[in-house]
Amino acid sequence: MTPEQAYCKALQLGKRIPKLEPVILKDAFYSFCYAKDVIEGRWELGEPVISKDAYYSFHYAKDVIKGRLPDFMHNALLLSNDKYVKEYVKLIQ
Repeated sequence: MTPEQAYCKALQLGKRIPKLEPVILKDAFYSFCYAKDVIEGRWELGEPVISKDAYYSFHYAKDVIKGRLPDFMHNALLLSNDKYVKEYVKLIQ
């Protein structure tokens, strides 16, 4: 099963499926989507994966947490020097 299939299964059922989470955790995009669309909130288990991509980190802060990221994600995003850093800084001010 792929991360996409695992995410789609959980989305279809409208609930967390813990046995599928290790599969979802293999992909930053689907980890973000799982937190946003299925859990509808912070998913600490997925944060290390999401933090590897500045785009998803920014959108995780904006759309899921609705504010400042946890310290390790916050620091990783700021150090990334990605174009989303400016948007993130505006978001948390």
